[in-house]
Amino acid sequence: MDIIIGALPPVQFPPSKPREENSSGMVEARLLHSRPPRKGIAGPSGMERRGKKSTDPHRARVLTIMVPDATTLPPDLDEGKYAVYLRFVRK
Repeated sequence: MDIIIGALPPVQFPPSKPREENSSGMVEARLLHSRPPRKGIAGPSGMERRGKKSTDPHRARVLTIMVPDATTLPPDLDEGKYAVYLRFVRK
């Protein structure tokens, strides 16, 4: 039996890298999930159950992607001023 008195060392976070300017615009991401478009969901009364009436295009696919290094993203991404283009490369 070992008796150890003390505490575990604190968790070290990786050092933060300075934001690099991405002149090519290419950001690597990982595809997490793909699903078909939403369909209308009618409740028992025949009314739409979701509060906001939203429909996806008929032939759409909804993709969930993850960018492992968020420092490669533009800082003003939340403003919605960007178009996103995808290129799929098989592993």
